[in-house]
Amino acid sequence: MAGAEYTALEMIDRLVAFDTTSRNSNLELIDFVADYLAGHGIDSTRTFDDDGGKANLFASLGPEQPGGVVLSDHTYVVPVDGQAWDTDPFTVVRNNGRLYGRGTSDMKSFIAIALALAPTFKAHGLAVPLHLALSYDEEIGCLGVDRMIEGIAAAGIEPQIVIVGEPTGMRVANAHKGIYSFHTLVTGHEAHSSATNMGVNAVMIAARMVAFLGDLAEEMKSRAKPDSGFEPPYTSVHMGTIEGGTALNIIPRECRFRWEYHLFSGVDEDEIISRFNELSADLELAMKAVADHTGIHTTPRSRVPGLEPEAASLAEQLVMTLTGDNRALKVSYATEAGKFRRSGASTVICGPGHIVQAHKPNEFIDVAHVEDCEAFMRRLMDRLRQSL
Repeated sequence: MAGAEYTALEMIDRLVAFDTTSRNSNLELIDFVADYLAGHGIDSTRTFDDDGGKANLFASLGPEQPGGVVLSDHTYVVPVDGQAWDTDPFTVVRNNGRLYGRGTSDMKSFIAIALALAPTFKAHGLAVPLHLALSYDEEIGCLGVDRMIEGIAAAGIEPQIVIVGEPTGMRVANAHKGIYSFHTLVTGHEAHSSATNMGVNAVMIAARMVAFLGDLAEEMKSRAKPDSGFEPPYTSVHMGTIEGGTALNIIPRECRFRWEYHLFSGVDEDEIISRFNELSADLELAMKAVADHTGIHTTPRSRVPGLEPEAASLAEQLVMTLTGDNRALKVSYATEAGKFRRSGASTVICGPGHIVQAHKPNEFIDVAHVEDCEAFMRRLMDRLRQSL
C-alpha cells in the first residue's frame, strides 16, 4: 500500500466499508489506516483493549515536540440490525448530493478527510504538531479513549487543542451533556405459570423498575431549564433494550435491561441511580422472602463527563477563526470531548454532518459538508505552518 493516494470521498468509501459495529473488532480498519500512514512515512501507535481485539490508533505529523492539535474520531458505528435500509449500509451510495452509509455522518467522514489530507499536511512543513486520534468503543460508553489519553500523557505529547469531529454541521460546540449508562439484571425464581405464589417473576419486577425510570423521566422534564441552551433542556432518561423469560407458561428466572441518562454538568450526577438503587433494595426484600437466591444487580457501563464551556478557550478561538462562525452550540449527545478536556487539553466539537442523521436507517452526510470540512482542514493546515 506504499504511497496510496485517496480523495476525501474515496477515503470515506474505504472506511465505511469496514463493518465496525460495536460488537465487532475494529482491527481491520486500524491496520488499514496504519499501513496507509506508513506508506507516507507517518508512524502510528496502537493501544488495545484487554482482549486485544480492539485498538486505538494515534499518529503525529510535524515537529516532534509537545503541544499541537489533535483531530479526534471514533471508529465504531451502531448496529444496523432490524433497520430498513434502502441500500447496503457498508457501501457508500451517492445520490442527490448525499453520501448514504453507516458512519457517513457519525463519524467516519471527519477522520477520512483528515487521512486523505495527511500526505499534504506532512508535505507542508508544519511548525506545530498535528495528531490523529482514532478510538474504539465510543458508541458503547467512550470506553477506549481513556487508554488513548493515558498513552498520550505517557509519551509527553501534551496537546494544546483537541477537535472532536462529531457531527455539528461544521459549527463549534463547546458544551455537551454527560452520559451515565447501566445494565440491570433481575434474577427471579422459576415455577409453573399457574403457581405465581411459588415463583418470583423477573420480567414483572423489571417492568416495575422500567416504569419507575419512566416516572423519573417525566420528573426530570418538570425541572427543565429552557435557557440552558440544550435540547432537550433537561436531564433525559432512556431505556434501550430489555430481554427475559423462556416460555409463556414458565415464571421467568431472568430479565435484563440497559438504560442511561444524559445530564447537565453541575447537577447531582448520582441522584437518578441512587433513587433507582433504593427501589431495587425495596423490591429485593419481597423477592428474597420467596427465594433467597433472587436479587437485582445493576452494573455501571459508562460514566462520561459532560463538556462545559471553557473561559478564554484556545480551541474555541481557533475553530471559530477557521469556520468563520463566532457562535457556539451546546449539544445533548455525549462525546469523548469531556474526557479530553479533563485531561487538560482545550477541547471543542466540530465536524461535518448532523447528529439527527445518525443511528438511523439510510444515514447520510451532505457532500457539501464534506467539502466544507475539507476546506476547514486546509485552513488548519495553513495555520499550523505558522503557530497557534
